[in-house]
Amino acid sequence: MKMLIEGKLIDKNKKIAVKNPFNNEIIDYVPSGDAEDAKKAISAATKATKSMKEISSRKLSRIMYDIHQELKEKHQEISKLISLETGKPIRDSLIEMDRSLQTLLMAAEESKRIYGETIPMDAAIAGKTAFGFTIKIPLGVVVAISPFNYPVNLAIHKIAPALAAKNTVVFKPSTKAPLAALKMTEIMGRHLPDGAVNAITGPGGVLGDQLVTSDQVNKVSFTGSVATGLSIARKAGMKKLTLELGGNDPLIVLDDADIDAAVLGAVGGSYLNAGQVCIGVKRLIVQENVADEFTEKLVYRTQKVKTGDPLDPETDMGPLIDEEAAINVEQSVNDALQKGAQLLCGGKREGTFFQPTVLDQVQVDMELVQKETFGPVSPVIRVKNLDEAIKAANSTPYGLQAGVFTQNIAKAKKAVREIEAGSVLINKQPTFRTDNMPFGGFKMSGMGKEGVKYAVEDMTRTKMVIIG
Repeated sequence: MKMLIEGKLIDKNKKIAVKNPFNNEIIDYVPSGDAEDAKKAISAATKATKSMKEISSRKLSRIMYDIHQELKEKHQEISKLISLETGKPIRDSLIEMDRSLQTLLMAAEESKRIYGETIPMDAAIAGKTAFGFTIKIPLGVVVAISPFNYPVNLAIHKIAPALAAKNTVVFKPSTKAPLAALKMTEIMGRHLPDGAVNAITGPGGVLGDQLVTSDQVNKVSFTGSVATGLSIARKAGMKKLTLELGGNDPLIVLDDADIDAAVLGAVGGSYLNAGQVCIGVKRLIVQENVADEFTEKLVYRTQKVKTGDPLDPETDMGPLIDEEAAINVEQSVNDALQKGAQLLCGGKREGTFFQPTVLDQVQVDMELVQKETFGPVSPVIRVKNLDEAIKAANSTPYGLQAGVFTQNIAKAKKAVREIEAGSVLINKQPTFRTDNMPFGGFKMSGMGKEGVKYAVEDMTRTKMVIIG
């Protein structure tokens, strides 16, 4: 596939191979862009800001509906691309496309609901004879950088709100899984003014600095690692930033919980996309008097997870994105075992696959649960009571989402008040998300909020108008 700059598909002699993590076969190649390509894309986006501002909200919404229709017609094709390049089971890729289409429609509607407000000028000294109101105007150029794990949905969560607010976009997908997102932006480009959406591929170290430091860029929206996010924050200067830097999400199970429901939530949250989900269940904090029952049922359910070919509709879990990722999970698990954790099931790696794994007797200071383990691992931490559970939940530098299973409303309210996370879910695993909710974490999980309405708001500027 090719890059998209100012409405033209651009190829390069130097290529990057995109491989299928299931069988290591090359699916396609993408151009290895350089700093000059980044400059051209930024220049094209800057030039297109005038055209985007001149489009009425009604027409822009209609354009986004047209993009939705064409993407809907390509639903199966793009879903298969997602599975081929990420290793995600096809049924999950189909769900990702459903969500992406829904997100685009939400943005199309939100484009018609960008409101200012009336200011009561006479509430202040000297304002009696003045009328005042605010209007929302576009930022200008938005850089969107997305990871491999949800290549279309996470991209559209950045691109669609930016367009809804009449901004232009320079998009950089992960080179590990760029194909589905490039297909999406190619379709978008056919409906929008040239340069309104640009997509470039290449090494992050080569393109990143140019995208982040350019004075022509007004906002950077990034999803990825803490290290890269911190680097962007240091280099971006006065730009607006949205940084979604992952999580280490706890699922607390108290002794009054519906254990069967909690187990289903844990399995669904731990092994979705082979654990490569920022809001995946990364720590199971279980009250000790129900821990034996919980772990027994968790092991039973875990052993039923079917791994295999992502294109097989019966597959529950595919491979990790590459062998290096699988090795990292293997090393984290082995480190925990050496420090006293108990292996209840799984724990083995074969190439890019890592078995769904349950560990018991995990301690809060183990690297497995202090850092974000991006793989299919269920580490069980036993605690005595809710206070100890909350302390364990808050013991890492992350704070994206947290889940609590309890039937006691007082305990639920206490957990909501005291857990340091951007979202606290009661009787739901933290992997739950709808595309219209405000989404973003505390602490090292990032800054700013996604979710269509909230992203649109952050992709505008407020201008004050006063009539004397």
